[in-house]
Amino acid sequence: MQDGYHSLISLLLPDFILDFFELKGVRKEEDVFHLDLQEVNTTPNVPDGEKLLSKGFFSTITVQDFPIRGHKVFLHIKRRR
Repeated sequence: MQDGYHSLISLLLPDFILDFFELKGVRKEEDVFHLDLQEVNTTPNVPDGEKLLSKGFFSTITVQDFPIRGHKVFLHIKRRR
């Protein structure tokens, strides 16, 4: 995604969202914006000797956000297991 476009979208989203989620895409339909967000792969603190296994993602959930200039906004969020 272009850096300028990503910067513009990041101004519209709360700060903490982009700390934990990566913006994967933006789609615009007639009067609707769809923002695709994917949880960032961060490893929690684990004791030595324990192995972490990636289990993939949960199903995508959709959350309706506040409108932007009369356009509905839907956040499509993909979280890690």
